[in-house]
Amino acid sequence: MKKTELVFVPAPARGHLLSALEFANQLLSRDNRFSVTILLMKSPFHLSLPLLTSHANNLRYVDVPTPEQLPPPELVSESLEKYISDCIESHKSNVKEIVANLLPKPTLFSGLVVDMFCTAMISVAEELGVPSYVFFTSSAGFLGFILYVGDREGGVFEESDPESDIPSFANPVPTRVLPSFAFNRRGGLASFVDHAREFKKTKGIIVNTVLELESHAVDSFSYRGTPPIYTVGPLLDLSGKHDVRSERSQDDKKIFKWLDRQPPKSVVFLCFGSQGAFDAPQLREIAIGLEQSGQRFLWSVRKTPPQGKIMPEDYQDPGEFLPHGFSERTKEVGLLCGWVPQVEVLAHKAIGGFVSHCGWNSTMESLWFGVPIATWPMYAEQQINAFQMVRDLGLAVELSLDYKNDGGDVVTADQIARAVGCLMDGDGEVRRRVQEMSEKCRRAVVDGGSSFVSFGRLIEDVLANVS
Repeated sequence: MKKTELVFVPAPARGHLLSALEFANQLLSRDNRFSVTILLMKSPFHLSLPLLTSHANNLRYVDVPTPEQLPPPELVSESLEKYISDCIESHKSNVKEIVANLLPKPTLFSGLVVDMFCTAMISVAEELGVPSYVFFTSSAGFLGFILYVGDREGGVFEESDPESDIPSFANPVPTRVLPSFAFNRRGGLASFVDHAREFKKTKGIIVNTVLELESHAVDSFSYRGTPPIYTVGPLLDLSGKHDVRSERSQDDKKIFKWLDRQPPKSVVFLCFGSQGAFDAPQLREIAIGLEQSGQRFLWSVRKTPPQGKIMPEDYQDPGEFLPHGFSERTKEVGLLCGWVPQVEVLAHKAIGGFVSHCGWNSTMESLWFGVPIATWPMYAEQQINAFQMVRDLGLAVELSLDYKNDGGDVVTADQIARAVGCLMDGDGEVRRRVQEMSEKCRRAVVDGGSSFVSFGRLIEDVLANVS
């Protein structure tokens, strides 16, 4: 039997790549008529990408050669989002050559699945006469915001602008929670306007979300001329098989040994993603706030990278920022660590709350395990994610909605202590709602669930491309 071939073009970033890989694996396990080729571009920032393995026989990886000419690195300071989009676009001729060489093979070629940042590849599909789909790694709410700016007349947003009525959000959205690119005059907003226009040329948009979670956002697309929306989430690497490390470290073993000794739902977990880091004054406020809260805690501590580097680093000497005597006073109730296997930690019975940067993958993981979040967004679309979770959905506790890691603000110890106390309230309304949503997320992916059904509709549409 001939296989139906899909080619995935993910963005070269950890969160985007992992979601795409999980989607591909689920597709292959769901329907044996498919084969998948994933095209891998190198990160322009030389970041370590996940360990890529698959148990699926019909999945392969192809490295895309790096173009001789990439956009100049100094453009990063003007707009990170535009720089990434331009870097990806510079791979277009190499991607076209690879895909064109796949076409004569004895498979039925059914199209390209391109990341939300890889819309330059939609024209490759058009030139080769095959359909394309967008794989959107963030929320349906944020997708609605991108479509909103694509239709919006006028230039960049101003800090003084009034709230925006964005159809994918139930409440007016304050200007202060819009992503930084919305205010960027040097191509940041313009690049997303271009992405939005390209989205509408595709046969469908695949979103890593759950209909029951974002029904308002999904319903808002029905009257906007948007391609069909396929909600197929949560797409989660629950096994941790694509961690950046091949095996559990001694530090990991120490973490889980400590967690095993804690009472159920008694520990607040603080972790801010692969790029989340703070300088010493903010870390000191976190330490004071945790001690004031009186809660047990597991704190992933990472420091702002030195000049010229991209990725945060683990602290070698916590004494650089901890208040005097903090370690001795909290040694029975708290543990500091560096990089952690986040999914495995959130799954642990001792975890009762999560202070998070509100990246979408982290948000979906917390909902899956029924762990409520206190919001501490830092960059990208995290502020608007935090707003949606707190104000639209009532599924998170507000610590901050508009913190930006380049804004110079400091979240105080009192704010942290108050939010952590509210988060760990065992009988709280947010905790109850999160537990209900966890059950809905788990039902969504089984036979008859909303994501299962949406996945099936997508499969039939893709197969129709080659019938």
